[in-house]
Amino acid sequence: MASIAENISTVRTQITNAARAAGRPENNVRLLAVSKTQPVSALLEAYAAGQREFGENYVQEALGKIAELASLPEITWHFIGPIQSNKTAEIASHFDWVQGVDRIKIANRLSAQRPPERGPLQVCVQVNLSHEDSKSGVTLEEVAGLCEHIATLPGLCLRGLMAIPAPCADPQEQRALFRPLATLWRELQSRYPQMDTLSIGMSADFEAAIAEGSTLVRIGTALFGARAPRA
Repeated sequence: MASIAENISTVRTQITNAARAAGRPENNVRLLAVSKTQPVSALLEAYAAGQREFGENYVQEALGKIAELASLPEITWHFIGPIQSNKTAEIASHFDWVQGVDRIKIANRLSAQRPPERGPLQVCVQVNLSHEDSKSGVTLEEVAGLCEHIATLPGLCLRGLMAIPAPCADPQEQRALFRPLATLWRELQSRYPQMDTLSIGMSADFEAAIAEGSTLVRIGTALFGARAPRA
């Protein structure tokens, strides 16, 4: 079985090759390690291999990891799970990024509860590309209005769009799913210059996402292996 460090190296090479194939700068795509349910030891292994950005889905689990790894320089924490209203204070206080803002109410709470000394919370708007009832996110038609509201909130910095489309095995179909979001993101960048992040692509489809313009891929299984069940 390959080590986490070997997996990170393999995935980074794949990211570089996909960016090159798309005619993009090789350093234009960031790797977010999806570390939910992984032990701290696995995160330390990834950190030792140069990984600095980690994504967590479960607030209480994440808070323990954030506290335990607080002394590590440059480590960055992204909250990438569904956001409950009663968890916004903890998310706003402890995370650097939130990928998954899909309601004005949640945006307002995150902004109001962000500690001023930490500076604005970096956020992405989550879009439900496949119109799945089981997933959070606004429709493509609702994105512009939510972005306009977020841009007025002092505790938030609007950085981009994020989506988790329905699973699909065909690379061309994967690209077709991502394309409308990528097009909208590029249109919004003219209005919001700080909107530099298109967070699409996971272990099974990140190469197609990069071909469509992804600037951040969220990888868990390909780095850490199959997730352990939650206790």
